[in-house]
Amino acid sequence: MKHQTLIIAVVLTLLLLPALYNRAETTPPGTVQASAELLDKVSQQDWLLIDVRSAEEFAEGHIPGAINMPYDKIGEYVSSLRAYQNKPVVLYCRSGRRARLAMEVLAEHQFNDLRHLEGDMMGWYEAGLPIDQM
Repeated sequence: MKHQTLIIAVVLTLLLLPALYNRAETTPPGTVQASAELLDKVSQQDWLLIDVRSAEEFAEGHIPGAINMPYDKIGEYVSSLRAYQNKPVVLYCRSGRRARLAMEVLAEHQFNDLRHLEGDMMGWYEAGLPIDQM
């Protein structure tokens, strides 16, 4: 009896491991992966891409198609962003903190499809994707 229980436990473990692994590999809800697909959606103006870093950081290098709206001034831009209130708006910074703060401000102003770029600018660099400089 103990032998059967052990075999069943091993088989169940082996069956569940791939499901657990795949779950860990998926992108969390509300995030977007760094990819050429993101660039396509931004270039077609389906999505708005906002870099919430400082103007200096933006000038040093940013994702093509992104607009710069520093996180500490994002509230000043709300009226100019109304056209995107119900469209995907992707935010990023260097590592994530400032983007999350900016997302909170936009959420308070009823922006309904806010997304965070997974890995932010550091992840974009690591993925070897294109960068624009000013």
